[in-house]
Amino acid sequence: MILPCEVGVKTVLPAVKAVMARSIVEKHGLNEKQTAELLGLSQSAVSRYVSKERGNLLAIENATEVLTLIDQMVTHLIKEPNNKTEILKLFCQTCKAIREKGLMCPHCQKEMPQKWAENCFFCR
Repeated sequence: MILPCEVGVKTVLPAVKAVMARSIVEKHGLNEKQTAELLGLSQSAVSRYVSKERGNLLAIENATEVLTLIDQMVTHLIKEPNNKTEILKLFCQTCKAIREKGLMCPHCQKEMPQKWAENCFFCR
């Protein structure tokens, strides 16, 4: 049985990390190595996120509410990198917003058994 949260780990997490990495590099002026340290990633992972080679399964870049939450996460991460509680709360809100907008649904339906996907209300 594949749960929606498992699909989220495969789709939402990389998409959010990609937007965060691009924001930190492009808007906040940190280099890829600094960004990698901040996000707990390798420099090569950040490079792939920034160049859009990775983390582009979900189209979240036009979802204003989602981008606002990601911007808040980035701000907290830069100002208070050790305050993980607030960042985790914001991530959960971001994931919820992505689900409510139905942005994760096609991936849930693809990954989950047909009967489960038809009756799933997790993304609504």
